[in-house]
Amino acid sequence: MKKFFLAVLVGSLFYATAALAAVNVNTASADQLQTLDGIGSVKAQAIVADREANGNYESLDQLTRVDGIGDKTVAGLRSEATVGDDTQNGDSAS
Repeated sequence: MKKFFLAVLVGSLFYATAALAAVNVNTASADQLQTLDGIGSVKAQAIVADREANGNYESLDQLTRVDGIGDKTVAGLRSEATVGDDTQNGDSAS
């Protein structure tokens, strides 16, 4: 019984750690981007295409340059996505 509880605990910790890890929109594949709420395969591919055409995102706010992604979607992504530097995930002046 102790082994069962230990296995459940280890599995829960692994899941929690994975869930807390932010997805970097500047390095994530389309498959990784699809793990974000509100991002399906079409939007994920559009993010990758936009990133390849225009360069990395300096802030999450720049995701709005992708068709179909607005302020509401970006607001929902703030807790689970990053551009690689946590100081840049908030509102930007650009």
